[in-house]
Amino acid sequence: MADNVKDAGTKHVAEKEFAKLSWGERISYGAGDLAQNLIFGTVGSMLLFYLTTVFGISAAVGATIFLVVRWVNVFWDPWVGAVVDKSNLKRGKYRPFLLYFGIPLTVCAALLFFPMEAVRGNVIYAFISYLATALIYSFVNIPYGALNASLTRDNDEVSTLTTVRMTEANIGNLMVYTFLPLFVQLASPDKQMKDVGLFGLKLNLGDYTSPHAGGAYFLVMSIYMIIGFILLMVTYFGVKERVLPTKEETASVKYSDLFAEIKRNKPLQVLGMFFLIGFTFMFFGNTVWPFYMQYNVGHPEWMASINLIGSIPGIFLVFLWPIIRKKIGKKQFFYVFLILFVIGQLVLFVWQMPAFKDSPLLGYVGRFLMQWGITSATGYMWSLVPEVVSYGEHQSKKRVAGIINAIMGLFFKIGLALGGIIPGYVNAFFKFDGSKATQSSSALLGIQWSMIWIPIVLAFVAMWIMSRYPLSDKDVDRINLEIDERKSEGKL
Repeated sequence: MADNVKDAGTKHVAEKEFAKLSWGERISYGAGDLAQNLIFGTVGSMLLFYLTTVFGISAAVGATIFLVVRWVNVFWDPWVGAVVDKSNLKRGKYRPFLLYFGIPLTVCAALLFFPMEAVRGNVIYAFISYLATALIYSFVNIPYGALNASLTRDNDEVSTLTTVRMTEANIGNLMVYTFLPLFVQLASPDKQMKDVGLFGLKLNLGDYTSPHAGGAYFLVMSIYMIIGFILLMVTYFGVKERVLPTKEETASVKYSDLFAEIKRNKPLQVLGMFFLIGFTFMFFGNTVWPFYMQYNVGHPEWMASINLIGSIPGIFLVFLWPIIRKKIGKKQFFYVFLILFVIGQLVLFVWQMPAFKDSPLLGYVGRFLMQWGITSATGYMWSLVPEVVSYGEHQSKKRVAGIINAIMGLFFKIGLALGGIIPGYVNAFFKFDGSKATQSSSALLGIQWSMIWIPIVLAFVAMWIMSRYPLSDKDVDRINLEIDERKSEGKL
C-alpha cells in the first residue's frame, strides 16, 4: 500500500512539473517578452540618440548616465532576486510582480521622453528618470525570467516555449527598431516627402533630431508603454506556476545565496558571461544603428524598410531553431549563427562605402544576415536558463530561480548598458557633435568602429565562451529526473 502511495505521488509530481503547455499558455508567456521590448526596448534603442540630439546633452554625459545606473543595478538586481525568491504573495510567487510594478514602469519609461522645455538638457532629470525606470524594471524583468523556469521541467517544452517567446520578442523588436523610428519621424516637425526605400513608397517624414521633436517621441513612447502594460497583463492572467520551491526552501533563501550560486554553478558562470558579451554587442548595434544610418549611410528614411527586412528571421524563421539544434547540437547552433552575424556585419561595412551607400540592396542583405545571426544566438540562449536553475537546485537542494534570473538579468543589463555606454564614449573620443547635421571623418570612423568592428570581435569572444558550457541535453534530463525522485521521496 505504501509503495502504491509513493508511486502515485511520484506520478503526480512528474505530471505537474513535466507539464505539456497549451498554445494559449505559451503565447501568453511570450506576450511578456513583447511587452518588455515595447516598454524597455525603446529605452535601449533610442534613449542615447534622443539624449544627444533632441534633449541636448553631450555623448559623454549620456554614456556616463548609463554607466552610473548600471553600477547601481549591480547591487540592486541581486537584492531584487532574493526578494522575489523569498516572496509568497497571495496571487502567486512570480506573476504578481507583473501586476504591481507594471504601471509604475510604463509611467517612468514614458517620462524619460517628457517634452517639457524646463527640463531639456537637464542632466539631473535625465539621470533620475532613467535610474527610476531601471530600478522598477528589475521588479518586472527578474520575476518574469523566474516565471519561465516555473512553468515546466520538460526540456522539449522549454525549447518550444523559447521558440514562441522569442517569436513574440522579435515582433517587439520589429515594433521598436523598425516602426518606432518611423513613427517618431512621422510625428516630428519639419516634414519632407521622402522615399523610404521600399518599393518606391514615399512618406512625409519629419526631422527626429530636431530639438522640437520631443513631443513626437513622448507621443509614440506613451502609446508603446500602454500597449506594453496590456501585454504584461496577458502574461499575468494566462500562465500557471507549477515548478516552485517548497516553503522550507523559500524560508532559507538569503542574499548570500547569490555568491554561493556563482561559485558552485559552472553552467551559470559560463552562460552569464555569454549573456554579458552577447547582449553587449547586440546593443552596440541597436544603439549605433540610428547614428550609422543618419551619418555614415546618409539615408535615415530607409531605416524602417531595412529594419523590416531584418526582422523577418526573428519572426518567421524562429521555428527552425529546435530543428537546427537537434541536427547540429547545442553549442554548434551558437557557432553557426554567430558566424552568420559576422558575415552580415561585413556586408553592412561594404554598404556604407560611397559606391554602394545610395542603393538599399546591401543594407537589406546585411541587416537580414546580421539580425538572423544575433536574434538566434541571443534568443535561444534563454532556453538554457531553466537548465541552469535545475543544475543549481540539484547541487544545493535549493531552487533559487529568482536569484539566478537576477544574475542573468544583471549580465543582460550590464551588456545593455555597455552597448550604450561604450559607443557614447567612442563618439565623444572621435569628436561626434549631435548639433551638427554633417559629422567629421573622425566621428564617422568612431560610429563605424562601434557599429561594425567591436561587435565582430565580441562575437568571436562569445563563441569561445560557449565552447566552455558543460551541460549536455542528457545531463539536463538526468538532473531533472533525480530532482523529482528526491521530491517524491521527501528528501527536499
